[in-house]
Amino acid sequence: MLCWCAPENLAMAGPVSSFFVNTTGKKSSYTLASTVESVDRAEQMAEQWASEVGFEEEERGRISMAVREAVVNAVYHGNAYDPGKQVTLSFETTIAAMTVRVTDQGKGLDPGVIRDPLAPENLLLDHGRGIFLMRTFMDEVRFRDLRPGTEITLVKRRGQSAASKEEHP
Repeated sequence: MLCWCAPENLAMAGPVSSFFVNTTGKKSSYTLASTVESVDRAEQMAEQWASEVGFEEEERGRISMAVREAVVNAVYHGNAYDPGKQVTLSFETTIAAMTVRVTDQGKGLDPGVIRDPLAPENLLLDHGRGIFLMRTFMDEVRFRDLRPGTEITLVKRRGQSAASKEEHP
């Protein structure tokens, strides 16, 4: 089912532009403007999805932060705040996991050129930690070049907390 939703029809508070929602079963896809408000909206939606499928509070915070960072990258680095470009955010849940995909319409991303935020020369920089946080908080992070654009896939498996991931790499 495809439907148009105005911000006043959403359960969550906060300003956003209108967007389209495609919902089938345990999948939903949202088309967002390339704005800071969309970043906040995406974080709220991730928190709500993670809550509804039963993730504990601490894991919900990690999931929503990873989604926020992915959407920040899509809006800022990918689409460069271009009002003519959009971000697609999709959620899918199964018994085993929650999968989130964030797609931009930018020039693409080469994950091989991403600097290590823990390297001494990068420690004091005020940027460059988003992908590091995504990889820390999620069980899988994958990049796909769409030419144009980039898709980031984030996967969080049920019953596998970030804390247990750190203890058993």
